[in-house]
Amino acid sequence: MESRDFIDYYELLEISPNANSGTIERMFRYFAHRYHPDNKETNDRLRFDRVLEAHSILGNAEHRAKYDIEYKAHSEVRWKIAEEVSNSNGIGGDAAIQNKMLAILYARRRQNIKDPGLGNVEFERLLGCPTEHLEFHFWYLKEKGWIAKTETGAIAITVDGVDRMHLERRTNVDKKLLTDQR
Repeated sequence: MESRDFIDYYELLEISPNANSGTIERMFRYFAHRYHPDNKETNDRLRFDRVLEAHSILGNAEHRAKYDIEYKAHSEVRWKIAEEVSNSNGIGGDAAIQNKMLAILYARRRQNIKDPGLGNVEFERLLGCPTEHLEFHFWYLKEKGWIAKTETGAIAITVDGVDRMHLERRTNVDKKLLTDQR
């Protein structure tokens, strides 16, 4: 089961992963009654079906054991995402990498206007980072319109990317001048 298709049955039944069979049964009955299609006030067929599915998995010891393995793996993925978000280098580090990529492409375009692009392998070598780690940055810079693929499939800076580099340079110079006046 892929991470995006994973359904957290514990969360659905609002129980702990350590819940005993009695708790699972009580919460199943509560939510089954609440979302049952015959309940005129709170019927919700999709949630009712999910509650039935949760009960069939968590209510059976063998199925629950298999599910708990998937649950643990999914929880580890969620923790990694949360850890990355709380990591102070995450967003700032991303901006630094993106600025380095633009600076490299800016210099490349200035050196060779007829062949301004670089390939993934060259980026790996110059930044000391595998392509898989750069994919997010390629996507972001492309969506912003700051880079584009050349006819040969290499990546090159666009006019908007050059303007972005000029703006970044002016901002850094202004910040430096303000801090030098102390």
